[in-house]
Amino acid sequence: MDSTNVNDEVFGELKKNWAWMLSLGVFMMILGTIGLGMTVLFNEIIVMYFGFLLLFGSGVQLLQAFRAEAWKGRFLHVLIALVYIVGGIIAVTDPVIAGMTLALLIAWTLIVIGALRLVMALQIRGTDGWLWALLGGVLSVALGIMIINEWPQSGLWVIGLFVAIEMLFAGWSQVMIALAAKNYTVKDASAAA
Repeated sequence: MDSTNVNDEVFGELKKNWAWMLSLGVFMMILGTIGLGMTVLFNEIIVMYFGFLLLFGSGVQLLQAFRAEAWKGRFLHVLIALVYIVGGIIAVTDPVIAGMTLALLIAWTLIVIGALRLVMALQIRGTDGWLWALLGGVLSVALGIMIINEWPQSGLWVIGLFVAIEMLFAGWSQVMIALAAKNYTVKDASAAA
């Protein structure tokens, strides 16, 4: 298969509409930059958004539970919806407490994932890439410990910081993909002429 066919499969219609992806990427980078400058506010907005999603999910769950009258799992379905409601109300009415709780959960998740990566790295020691797995494990554990050491204050900014960084990287990747599609379009048009 020649490179033209591969590029056609990869870019598809994007080669005609690359500017939209470029715009999306720039927009996400702007949001990520704003988020980096306002991590506490960004953190609260994200936690409240999560709370509203929980409340919406609880409403759908309750609706489904009451529509399925003879179902054995109905009581548990209602119970799950009530837990969603409580979590959603806490996240919306007190995003600081919810953010602190989520930050602690993220910290412990990073530590466990990092420890598992360290074990994996030791199991594949001597192969290509084992040092990257080791480094990834060390960084995950270190991030988790840093969040815990700064807790509860880290609960005010860590989620906002992580989402802002993700938006920056996602935006940057969108820009690079759009530019690659644009460059492919230019090459394709010049080759046809």
